[in-house]
Amino acid sequence: MLEFLGAAPNVLFSAAILLTVLIGVVQLIGLGDFDVGADADIDAAPLAWLGVGRLPLLMLLVVYLAAFGLIGLVGQQLSADLLGTLQPLWLAGPAAAVVALPVTGIAARLLGRVLPRDHTTAIDIEDLIGRGAVIVTGRATPGSPARARAEDRHGQPHFVMVEPDNPGQSFEEGETVLLVRREGDAFRAITRGDHRLPTL
Repeated sequence: MLEFLGAAPNVLFSAAILLTVLIGVVQLIGLGDFDVGADADIDAAPLAWLGVGRLPLLMLLVVYLAAFGLIGLVGQQLSADLLGTLQPLWLAGPAAAVVALPVTGIAARLLGRVLPRDHTTAIDIEDLIGRGAVIVTGRATPGSPARARAEDRHGQPHFVMVEPDNPGQSFEEGETVLLVRREGDAFRAITRGDHRLPTL
């Protein structure tokens, strides 16, 4: 068996299987991330046919490598049984690579049905408009923004630059403001009226 796997015409297929196993081990011990590229927006029909967009790209690569390696080794075993010889790598390699493409597409569709859908909490920064923010650093005046902390609908914090929308207004550290619009790299905000300076 080892002699068959290590034979020169089979070395590329064996390497693909070995790489598949190594990626799986890395995933199991938590050093990798199968979610790489999972949110890619794929419109091209050939890529969608191959399963791109249905699975994270790293997982899709693993499926393809496994299919390529197994198809190559099975093909070589059949060649040895039926013809008495292994096919040269320059012939067996491209043939397995082509056959592995539709197999990968079918596997991706099947896996895409059973695996949980990817969920992202990423938002467009414009979605913060209408939400409250707390001034955390500096004093905000018109033309001189201060750093503020706002939370999106998922509860994720975002640090943004904020300045008053109304002339003559200022915001102090700890004050909660309402983001009303975005202008360039900063947000314009209005006071919520619930900030009180300590009485002297």
